[in-house]
Amino acid sequence: MVHPGLYAGGDPVTTLDWVVLVGWLLVTIVYGLYKARGSNTTQAYLLAGKSMPWYAIGLSIMATQASAITFISTTGQSYVDGMRFVQFYFGLPLAMVILSMTAVPIFHRADVYTAYEYLGQRFDRRARTLVSLLFLVSRGLGAGVALYAPAVVLSVALGFSERWTTILMGVLVVGYTTMGGVKAVTWSDVQQMLLIFGGLVTALFLAVWNLPADIGLGDAVSIAGAAGRLNAIVTTFDWDDRYNVWSGLIGGMFLALAYFGTDQSQVQRYLTGRSIAQSRLSLLFNAMAKIPMQFFVLFIGTVVFAYYHFEKPPVLFQPADQRKLEAGAEAGAMTGRFDRAFTERRDAARTWLKSRSEADLARYRATQKEVDATRAAAMKQTGAAADTNYIFLHFVTTTMPPGLVGLMIAVIFAAAMSTISGEVNSLATVTIMDLYRPFQANAGDAHLLLASRVATMFWGTYAVVFAGFAGRLGSLIEAVNIVGSLFYGGMLGAFVVAFFMPRVTSAGAFWGVLAGEAAIFYCFLATKISFLWYNVIGALVVIAVAVAVSAVAPAKATDTPSAS
Repeated sequence: MVHPGLYAGGDPVTTLDWVVLVGWLLVTIVYGLYKARGSNTTQAYLLAGKSMPWYAIGLSIMATQASAITFISTTGQSYVDGMRFVQFYFGLPLAMVILSMTAVPIFHRADVYTAYEYLGQRFDRRARTLVSLLFLVSRGLGAGVALYAPAVVLSVALGFSERWTTILMGVLVVGYTTMGGVKAVTWSDVQQMLLIFGGLVTALFLAVWNLPADIGLGDAVSIAGAAGRLNAIVTTFDWDDRYNVWSGLIGGMFLALAYFGTDQSQVQRYLTGRSIAQSRLSLLFNAMAKIPMQFFVLFIGTVVFAYYHFEKPPVLFQPADQRKLEAGAEAGAMTGRFDRAFTERRDAARTWLKSRSEADLARYRATQKEVDATRAAAMKQTGAAADTNYIFLHFVTTTMPPGLVGLMIAVIFAAAMSTISGEVNSLATVTIMDLYRPFQANAGDAHLLLASRVATMFWGTYAVVFAGFAGRLGSLIEAVNIVGSLFYGGMLGAFVVAFFMPRVTSAGAFWGVLAGEAAIFYCFLATKISFLWYNVIGALVVIAVAVAVSAVAPAKATDTPSAS
């Protein structure tokens, strides 16, 4: 069922959609605050009193990862580049097993609020502060990118200003996170993750349902495969290729080790577990569920790609760029070229589906190249950036019936809220526990609790401000992982030497992290090496320099661990 949408001059969101969206947001916030009752101490506010069961932690970890970026950008990523992005996650199960055996018991037994507090125990305040600052910079930027994603939703679906949308979302998320702490965040995540699963199934069903009567799911898969969109496995090794099985298994494993083992937004989740066993189960649950879930999201994008072989899409999916194109002096020539390319591709696809001949396959692929070339020419003509983040939203707002549009927008909002709330809460925790408390030795629990709430509001404001720049970063799913990879290698190296190299000194760890970060930024600025390898390179440089410095400069008497 296709109904008029924003691109056709209609109103894509009905009153029923608004009721569904607003109703879900209210239920989520009220439920989270209800479950967070009793968060009136610092430990209850930041660690939920270490009372959370494995399934709540596991779903919260997954929800923090499954941000609005997952649905807005990952589907668009597979639309334009195929399913090879799934290889990004191939190393994740290995990382989950390793962390379950190492980081989980180490952090629990250390009885810490943050991962970086452990570095203070193992090394000194200098190493703890350095890695804490790396986390704050990287995760603060990541929170801004995550907050920008729902702004894209409302700007496309409702015509709202992206700036005011980020402010509205920031106020909403920071409000219940400030009041309820990590317990409100976790239990809200559980509810939101269930909605996300339901939304994914609904999106795939409707993508198939909206295909022409003579085109089935098998035909859609065949079209996606013929266009190179089912390239889930790429075995060729290439340093410059972002997504192949080697970068996924090795670089992806290092990234997952860093993200789940050193990023406080994830570590804080399993620190809330009521036992080591419960925390381990939460990570192993993610090890089993993450790749199938990501594959499913990418597969939706490929089906949407096939759908737009038979239902003509706009030349550019970004509404403002499309309007600019239509108002340009060469609008007629460009839209005429696209109309011809679309018609030829549609006819070629149907012909190939019937004949399955090599000649017709070659003709279809040639028409697909012309469609891509026309879109590229339109982007160049209008000065438009990549419109990957708008593809799935166009599909939602122009094909789904009333009520379901609101449901899908609610899914995206649920994912955004879970990610942003978790990141803001973890940023506040590190700020207070690693940077503020060491200099406030006499601060009581009530003082630290108030300071934690203030820090939560500060980081929410920071995310809103940075979100204004996120639209310039291209594909959001890549942007958020590139930002993280600039810092994770150094952080991972610090914890590797802390866990497994007892002879490494505080000075070795400190200079090792600085050297690792220098190596990463060199790769980023001066080479074309894929960002997944930054984590491997950074961690190895940290280890090498830390060992070397520790060997030539033994620990001094003053080189002692810091107090918590």
